[in-house]
Amino acid sequence: MMRGIDHVGMTVPDMEEATTFFKQAFDAEVCYDVQRPEQEPMQGEEVEQQLGLPSGKTIIHMRLLQIAKGPTLELFQLGTPTDQEPARISDLGLHHFAIYVDDMQEATQRFKDAGGTLLSAPHPLAGVEDGPRNRGVYGVTPWGSLIELIAYPDGIDYPDGSEAKRWTPPA
Repeated sequence: MMRGIDHVGMTVPDMEEATTFFKQAFDAEVCYDVQRPEQEPMQGEEVEQQLGLPSGKTIIHMRLLQIAKGPTLELFQLGTPTDQEPARISDLGLHHFAIYVDDMQEATQRFKDAGGTLLSAPHPLAGVEDGPRNRGVYGVTPWGSLIELIAYPDGIDYPDGSEAKRWTPPA
């Protein structure tokens, strides 16, 4: 009945800047625009109810991007100020997504070259994710959203009783 995660949504301050970042950092490709900036903004009671938008907020641009073989990334640009800064791990709710990479050194360099900032150097993964070549690192986009780069080529040491295997994008 359930197939899996279709897309992840993210609000960005500037659609073109965000699209350029995702293209440069992750070879993202534009699928299509749901809402184009030349159209009348999405606004009003019906939109607020459907999307859970606070009263008076407008959406001026919505775009779907594809990054390799994972879920689609749906970007939103508001025509009104956002309510808060990007979420961090200490905040409730969704706060980051991870991109599986085959070459951590190249991926981190591309992330930085695209304007992102790494929070540390790539580091070993912990616990059941530990392995000689398994690595991860968090970084922030130019507008402050958190993204993780991760690789676990040595696999996961699943504990007895695991109900499922972790989904990993195909090579």
